Amino acid sequence: MTEQKLTSLEAVNNLQILPARKFHSATHEEIAMGATTDIYFVRTYEILNRLGKLATNVVAEIFPRRAGVMAGTEEVINLLRELKGVKLWALPEGEEFAAKEVIMRIQGPYGEFGLYETVILGMLASPCGWATAARECKKAAGEKGVFAFGARHVHPAVAPVMERAALIGGVDGASCILGAKLAGRNPSGTVPHAAFLIVGDTVTVAHTYHEVMPPDAPRIILVDTFKDEAEETLRVAEALGSALDGVRLDTPGERGGVTPELVYEIRNRLDQAGYNHVKIFVSGGVTPERIVELGKAGAAAFGVGSYITSAPPIDMTMDLKEVDGKPVAKRGRIPGITPQPRLQRML
Repeated sequence: MTEQKLTSLEAVNNLQILPARKFHSATHEEIAMGATTDIYFVRTYEILNRLGKLATNVVAEIFPRRAGVMAGTEEVINLLRELKGVKLWALPEGEEFAAKEVIMRIQGPYGEFGLYETVILGMLASPCGWATAARECKKAAGEKGVFAFGARHVHPAVAPVMERAALIGGVDGASCILGAKLAGRNPSGTVPHAAFLIVGDTVTVAHTYHEVMPPDAPRIILVDTFKDEAEETLRVAEALGSALDGVRLDTPGERGGVTPELVYEIRNRLDQAGYNHVKIFVSGGVTPERIVELGKAGAAAFGVGSYITSAPPIDMTMDLKEVDGKPVAKRGRIPGITPQPRLQRML
């Protein structure tokens, strides 16, 4: 790595935090130098350095505590890419894995990559959790659309990581600009309630949205700001006609939230009025169970936020399985490399 790695206690003690620092999140450079690792790995370096064993060749394996969907592989590859003599095998992103299945193997001099154990496990734990929750939502939706709307629920430094993981998990779009761009997509979304509250009329916003947005932007309008959702839906449908792609329901919990009965009523009122082409998009407290219920009632797409962002990280463990070519393991584990034909060579 081009950055000076924190491989000694002296280097850790000399690490200075500038008073003018704006944000508490780690920079790319700080991650690469090992500033986000646990201190005990630096103490390990001190011991191995004294004994002349930092260059010891080892094989490490990583396994999860529960089943899930692989995400975060790309960041691990980028972290390890410039390290001398380090090889990497892993499951590709998007692959499902079982509990305790080996999902990654690293081989090389311990002094090259051992400092990054904390970092690597963190790069996998949360993204795999988010991708798994996203996969659950998409499986519940089937052919219906699912979009990640959760950037507001996590620290902005990791919002792009989260929404990229959600896309890997299978959702159809993400609202976070950087998250979507990192996954090679364009961000998805229309406008928030703020626009309607400032303007004061849903139909006026709908007309203006249609006028100023590019042709490829779906005409999906919020209909729960001022009036009864069914009434507002028909007002917007009459105003935009065939140009209207859909309406979004985001009724707050104070009014009972979005219920299957509400979706069913609006679907039928639209159909009776000849607006069969208008789809119903639902957001707010969406879970896989609610996706199934609301989909049966007539919802065509879903915006999911907190179900994905609140998904617990999948605990990851890294074990050394070989030292200088000899099988090893801590008590309770099996020494030696675990047979795992699903791993692919990444580095």
